[in-house]
Amino acid sequence: GVFGLLAIPASLVVLVGILLGESQVRNFAYRRVKEKIVDASKVMWTTLKCRDVWRPCLYMYLSLAVGLHIHEGMFYWYTDAKEGPSFSQEVVGSIFSVGAVGSLFGVLLYQNFLKNHPFRDMFFWAQLLHGVSGLLDLVLVLRINLKLGMPDYFFVVVDEAVSRMIGRIKWMPFLVLSSKLFPSGIEGTFFALIMSIDQIGLLSSAWSGGLVLHMLNVTRTQFDKLWIAIVIRSLLRLIPIGFLFLIPRSDPNLSILPSEMLRTKRGNDVLEPENIEMDTLVNSI
Repeated sequence: GVFGLLAIPASLVVLVGILLGESQVRNFAYRRVKEKIVDASKVMWTTLKCRDVWRPCLYMYLSLAVGLHIHEGMFYWYTDAKEGPSFSQEVVGSIFSVGAVGSLFGVLLYQNFLKNHPFRDMFFWAQLLHGVSGLLDLVLVLRINLKLGMPDYFFVVVDEAVSRMIGRIKWMPFLVLSSKLFPSGIEGTFFALIMSIDQIGLLSSAWSGGLVLHMLNVTRTQFDKLWIAIVIRSLLRLIPIGFLFLIPRSDPNLSILPSEMLRTKRGNDVLEPENIEMDTLVNSI
């Protein structure tokens, strides 16, 4: 049931891809493909050497990499009958589904109240809350919630919703900042590159989290030191705050790149920030 619900969005994307009509391109200059690839590579390398580009990219990687991914350890603890709350896999799936509501609320909160705040302020508070929210798992693992009279299921649902909401608030400024780093003409390619950097950060987080769980001897049935992994994860999440100098102080509504990187190939007009994403469409007409 839960996996069926999760399959609905992907199925809709496939359906739209099938029904979406695309006109055939005629007289395409195939001989210039190599030239265009070389030109795009040069522009991308020039952009990456720009101080205002590589510094935010480095921060994005660090922010994702240092936050240990220990979800596997938490999942086995959720379903353990001896030390954990003994949730069934269906209950765990429903908890993650409810957490998606928190993610949606985070998007709405950012869109309506936070989108105009400076990048550096947003990243500071988002990273701080991201670290503090990780301690909710500590309350659960140490069974403090039961001493406070809060049932496991209720507390886990609140924990998941809050964590997903904060995670989305942390992620949205990343996307907005990324959109400010695209040079004219290779927006899609550069966006894919930045997303690749983010994925490397997530992989680093997963590998580091697995290593920490292994060193602490946290297994499918052994959870004595799981709380230590949670504390380490929460503390490491605060480290990126010390690297906020890599993030520009600029207004999120203003452009970050130098004006020469925003010039179109058809002239010397500088693209307005709100029209940068339309450059590909304009140049294709």
